[in-house]
Amino acid sequence: MPTKQEPIHSGYGAQTTARQVLENRRLDGVTAVVTGGYSGIGLETTRALRDAGASVIVPARTPDKAREALAGMDRVELESLDLADPASIDAFAARFLESGRPLNLLVNNAGIMATPLVRDARGFESQLATNHIGHFQLTGRLWPALRRARGAWVVSLSSRGHRRAGVDFDDPFFRRRPYDKWIAYGQSKTANVLFAVALDARGEAHRVRAFAVHPGAVVSDLMRSMTDEEVQAAVSASNAISPLKTPEQGAATSVWCATSGQLDGMGGVYCEDCDIAEAVAADAPDARGVRPWAIDRDFAERLWTMSTEWTGVSFP
Repeated sequence: MPTKQEPIHSGYGAQTTARQVLENRRLDGVTAVVTGGYSGIGLETTRALRDAGASVIVPARTPDKAREALAGMDRVELESLDLADPASIDAFAARFLESGRPLNLLVNNAGIMATPLVRDARGFESQLATNHIGHFQLTGRLWPALRRARGAWVVSLSSRGHRRAGVDFDDPFFRRRPYDKWIAYGQSKTANVLFAVALDARGEAHRVRAFAVHPGAVVSDLMRSMTDEEVQAAVSASNAISPLKTPEQGAATSVWCATSGQLDGMGGVYCEDCDIAEAVAADAPDARGVRPWAIDRDFAERLWTMSTEWTGVSFP
């Protein structure tokens, strides 16, 4: 049965950190993959899971940078992965599957934001290609390991930026409409939520549950494509809504969705501030909550079909 998109009043909030969410819970024997788990929110997610006893694999597009960030961490393995390169995704997944390990937690954390128009070798616009399509392919290739865990969680990093745009099913790659980097970002973040909706519908019978997460506003390397003026404007706009979060606070909702017993039997929902977010109207003035186009089940199925065609990946 679909989980209701409404708060459960978890007792946590915007200032909760990833370690506070875990409290004294141990994750010994748990295997996790955290894409982009070497910078910002991703690094704090890796640290929190590892400190609780999990073994964490961190696939990175820039291994040298990741190696420096992860130095000295036991139970953390560095791997190579470029989410914009289908061959790189397949190679990473094949290496993981060859290890024979079950995959208990998959945190699809990596992403790009507000980039100039760039197309990958397939002609796909880079934000949708990296933030959604790459993670769709990765999750599909790792599907046997997720099922093998007999209780796995997939967490996809979305954003309140999803309110900027739904998925344009007629022109998702800006081949006809003018390119707008923020509309493209919003579309990709909506796609992250729709992916969680459709994945959870398929995964529940196999004990694989999926969640989408808004981590909160954190100043991080995600802003690397923005000018100084754009960063300052974004910070001011975010502070007008709620205070900026630290990376430790930004990682909390991802870790909560991946580990909390409060969500047992639930899935397919958008979460923020360590709780299930409220479903709000399309024209809601508040930045909080999830817009209807991001949790529409028909839209989720339509995007799933298109993603399968784009990647050639099916979930057996």
